[in-house]
Amino acid sequence: MTHLPAPRSVLFVCMGNICRSPAAEGVLQHLVVQRQWESVIGVDSAGTIDYHAGELPDARMRTAAARRGLNLTSRARQVRRDDFHLFDLIVPMDRSNLRYLETTAETIPDARAQVRLLSRFLNDNRWPVDVPDPYYGGADGFEFVLDMLEAACPHILDELSRFGDGNQKL
Repeated sequence: MTHLPAPRSVLFVCMGNICRSPAAEGVLQHLVVQRQWESVIGVDSAGTIDYHAGELPDARMRTAAARRGLNLTSRARQVRRDDFHLFDLIVPMDRSNLRYLETTAETIPDARAQVRLLSRFLNDNRWPVDVPDPYYGGADGFEFVLDMLEAACPHILDELSRFGDGNQKL
């Protein structure tokens, strides 16, 4: 029988919530479904700005993701203060969003979420520290971001699954 982790939740964050973070949400959600852990692992994404609120992910990211069997259907939203209470782990895509989230977390009493940069879940140094924003680039940028997310997300899921009793810290 497959070990199921205690209920856990992850929020991926980028600036606008239309490229990197919804792609990370899609990659991790795909892994969750493969392991049949939908009832114990919650996955969401948000942005640090609300400029794209309500929009689907960027069409170029949806196209690149679809080629990999991923269907990105979430709607952009901005990070909310209650996210720091609702999620166990908040994963920003870059150091700029990391600083924003850490500063915000400092103002929230009893915030339970741990904030950890996505690149901390990568096992080798061939990847950059920041997940590059592909918005202003070409198609290869979207592919590179997906490669990076596909390398990191299994490690995020594996780490979450090691905390079986719900009381241990990530």
